[in-house]
Amino acid sequence: MTEKPRLFGADYSVYVRIVRLVLVEKGIDYELVPVDIFRGDGPPADYLERQPFGRIPAFEHEGFSLYETGAITRYVDDVFEGRKLQPSDPRERARCNQLLSIADNYAYPAMVWGIYVERVSKPARGDVADEAAISAALLKARICMGAISGIMGTAPWLAGEAMSLADLYLTPIFDYVLKAPEGQEMLRQHENLEAWWARMSVRPSVKETQPS
Repeated sequence: MTEKPRLFGADYSVYVRIVRLVLVEKGIDYELVPVDIFRGDGPPADYLERQPFGRIPAFEHEGFSLYETGAITRYVDDVFEGRKLQPSDPRERARCNQLLSIADNYAYPAMVWGIYVERVSKPARGDVADEAAISAALLKARICMGAISGIMGTAPWLAGEAMSLADLYLTPIFDYVLKAPEGQEMLRQHENLEAWWARMSVRPSVKETQPS
């Protein structure tokens, strides 16, 4: 695996950052190719050849093109050397995959779009937060926090005894929601997640991949 992989997307994206975290944790040098899907005229036409749905990220390595973050991160973990990020124990791997699904389907929409975007991002650009949207998102976000805390239990990492894709998947989501006071209040209700975040947030990979 000598060719430097290329990752297409924007550094503010949760899902681009997930792949970047995986690459950094595995010690892989890569190229981030900027793609802004929110520009006025939409995703560039040549990018749609890589990702027909117009989402980010997309990935390329030695002529092999791939999109969807779950597929990219599992490929990177399987193909490249470095720390293994998918548990070998079947139950821990199942928990890891369960957490990835929770992140995709529940945590990301509620915590990032429902809370961070409404409470932090929109006011920062001069727009008014939708309080009804925040209230609805909080109901779902609290369920997410409780479920993630329950799955983690007393383990040091979200899916068990070693850091896994689950930790890297949820880190960018937590990093955004914790910029809102509602996110900080939710975290304080779960001591195990507080301790996890204290360890996770200071990792070099997390600092290196901070959005610009």
